[in-house]
Amino acid sequence: MRIPGPEPRADGGVGAVAAAGGLHNYQLRLHAEYGPVVQFQLPGAETAVSVADPVLLEATAHLNSRPERLFEFLDPLFEAGNVQVMAADEHAPWRRLLLSVLAGRPSHERHFAQFTALTTALADRWAGREPVALQKDLTALTLRMICEYALGGDAADPDSVVAAFEEVLTESLGQLYQVPVPGTQKQRAERAAEALAYLRATVDRVVAAHRSGSRTDTSDLIGALVDAGERPARIRDTVMVTMLAAHHTTGVAVSWTLHLLGRHPEVAERVADELDRVLGDRAAPEYADLRRLTYLDMVLKESMRLYPPGPYGARETAEALVLGDYEIPAGATVFYPFWAVHMNPDHWPEPEKFVPERFTPQEAAKRPRLAYIPFGIGPRSCEGAGLAMVKAELVLAVLLKRFRFRPAPGHEVTPIERFVLWAADDIRMIVSPRVPG
Repeated sequence: MRIPGPEPRADGGVGAVAAAGGLHNYQLRLHAEYGPVVQFQLPGAETAVSVADPVLLEATAHLNSRPERLFEFLDPLFEAGNVQVMAADEHAPWRRLLLSVLAGRPSHERHFAQFTALTTALADRWAGREPVALQKDLTALTLRMICEYALGGDAADPDSVVAAFEEVLTESLGQLYQVPVPGTQKQRAERAAEALAYLRATVDRVVAAHRSGSRTDTSDLIGALVDAGERPARIRDTVMVTMLAAHHTTGVAVSWTLHLLGRHPEVAERVADELDRVLGDRAAPEYADLRRLTYLDMVLKESMRLYPPGPYGARETAEALVLGDYEIPAGATVFYPFWAVHMNPDHWPEPEKFVPERFTPQEAAKRPRLAYIPFGIGPRSCEGAGLAMVKAELVLAVLLKRFRFRPAPGHEVTPIERFVLWAADDIRMIVSPRVPG
């Protein structure tokens, strides 16, 4: 059976994506019109099939290749080849190594106190200041967090590392999304090249300080890569992709959560009550406290359902794949529209509503496994998902214990696509002290 979808256009689909306001909005429209499986034109892919049904997604969960052309904009960041499209036989051991560090409790606990200090410093800067630009400040915070994490606190000048990484990212994403960036093309390229060289030199210095066999725990990312015998270029690339994946997504997830809480004060009050009950007079949680903040966890998950930080993923078929009534040919791009999956009314009644109670254990058990996929699926899902949740819940706990957040009057929040699900003119909110209940 022919896969439904719009008629091909001479421009390869670029105009349709632009007219919808970005690829994530385009996917919502496509699935609303054509159903759970849609064939569409995607720049960089000859055949693209988008799947928004979590049951049908199960048939694609084994796919372990990404379409190279869709990720080639990241090539300049890497020296040993783009790790986002690493071949499956090389990717599997690399992934296991990353998971052994990123997903482990020792890794989270080792950095928790520094994460708390960085968050508290931001809260101190926010005190008495309004309105605040959530996404600007929170992505800067989470980049500092992941810089501290990935480099083990060994960077001599963390602020310079943060600035250099932002320079590299601004140039890469500016080209991808045609975002205006100051300076001529030559000047921008020179700035980005200089910043990238600085980052690589910084990582090299940290790597040089690690000697095989010197690690005493399993929480040191660079130490694990050195011990595994990874070549220096791959170690640098891994640090770069860890910083890339972790900083925007966590900062954006926290921003959207505070945005939703500002519009649902009754939910915010319940979160505050839980924080007062669990933390007492303490201004910040200990690592073990996070497991007791069950309602905060539900709020964060519901926020990431409504505003998934990374709005889509993609895989490539090595052979023909049967998907329900359809057959997807070999070499096709299978597109994962996270936002459309999360807004599927068959599994999320009144999907546009903010209802944290969807994530009670009882409600979660009623849904298909892949109805909620903010970190992707299968062997290419995000290795840092556990770390991301720890950081996000910590930041939310510190901020919501101390402040109330209200929407800035007259400020409109419009989601747009900027590699992550961004807000066009940031998310501006009024921050005021709260008195613990």
